[in-house]
Amino acid sequence: MHPFTALFLAVLAATTAIRLWLDLRHIHHVNARRGAVPAEFSGVIELAQHQKAADYTVAKTKLSLVHTLLDAALVIAFTLGGGLQALIEFWHGAFGAGLVEAVALVASVVLIVGALELPLSVYRVFGIESRFGFNRMSAAMFVSDLVKQLLVTAALGLPLLLLVLWLMEKAGAYWWLYAWAAWVLFNLLVVALYPTLIAPLFNKFSPLEEGELKRRVERLLERCGFRSQGLYVMDSSRRSSHGNAYFTGFGRAKRIVLFDTLLARLEPPEVEAVLAHELGHFRLRHVAKRLIWSFATSLAALALLGWLMEQEWFYAALGVTTPSTAAALILFFLVAPPFLLPLRPLAAYYSRRHEFEADAYAARHTPASSLVSALLKLYKDNAATLTPDPLRSAFYDSHPPVGLRIARLKQAEPT
Repeated sequence: MHPFTALFLAVLAATTAIRLWLDLRHIHHVNARRGAVPAEFSGVIELAQHQKAADYTVAKTKLSLVHTLLDAALVIAFTLGGGLQALIEFWHGAFGAGLVEAVALVASVVLIVGALELPLSVYRVFGIESRFGFNRMSAAMFVSDLVKQLLVTAALGLPLLLLVLWLMEKAGAYWWLYAWAAWVLFNLLVVALYPTLIAPLFNKFSPLEEGELKRRVERLLERCGFRSQGLYVMDSSRRSSHGNAYFTGFGRAKRIVLFDTLLARLEPPEVEAVLAHELGHFRLRHVAKRLIWSFATSLAALALLGWLMEQEWFYAALGVTTPSTAAALILFFLVAPPFLLPLRPLAAYYSRRHEFEADAYAARHTPASSLVSALLKLYKDNAATLTPDPLRSAFYDSHPPVGLRIARLKQAEPT
């Protein structure tokens, strides 16, 4: 056995075991605390709501266990199982060597993975989400969304894939630098196009009606020195009862989007506080920082791929006997995630720190009590558990547990 094959199998086995162990810990931790509302939420959260959140969390985590096993099985099947080599031989026989073969190879792997993961998505939407009263999608809408996603992905992704594969073939030793520049421009283009061209394919966006809420939001934006292209309400209730709000776009194309489900549940001061939190991410440059971090890591990843694709052992150790640029690209994205899992806690910590900072920003521009009451309503309505396993939460969660957020917000309230 090649040394890298042994390393790959050891890392895949270890990371799969860690993921399963963390999920099982989470299930046990939540179930063990299902019978009583945490003391700090007594009188605010009813026992029935707490138990629903626990059951919903456990159901989602059990699905995560299946997803983890499927991920590992797919990686093995495509690499040492010979799946990728079989696809290489099939497409080479159909098209011969060239860009068409390379694009077909990458696209076929993406479609196969998507098809095998589709039953889990169907179960999540029509099993778990429906069982707990969140899903409002029909089967027809689910299929329509799936088709739209495929078309948008093809329209945007195929040209980028074609360009990257061409650069890998023709641009010399530093192809990865040119590919990285193309990746950066592509991401910025998607961010610019998303609000006006992509998002409306899936949802209807209506200007926020005149009234107390709009006046509050406009005053908030003025206090914070923030200019937006508009305030919009999204018809998210067509698909789910979950509520949320977000900012999208950049420059003069920034938009504020409110889910109609959010407006149905929160009072105007609470909506204003939620928007102040989201605004904090922009004013504190969290979005820009995350983009820069993403671009830096993608540059490092492409540079590593540029070296690996020249190493014969990289292909042989992973079950590919016919090296190619497309094969290198696929192998890299199949094999990299297990090696990168130890970085997940660092990314989660970085994100949670930003959430605390955005909460503090909101508390400076709106009453902290308004954000506290909004968080409690959102956690109740979204059936988010109040008792996550601390270790799993630290490993994965991009948002801090609600108890910690509320405790910090209460400290920010004037006495």
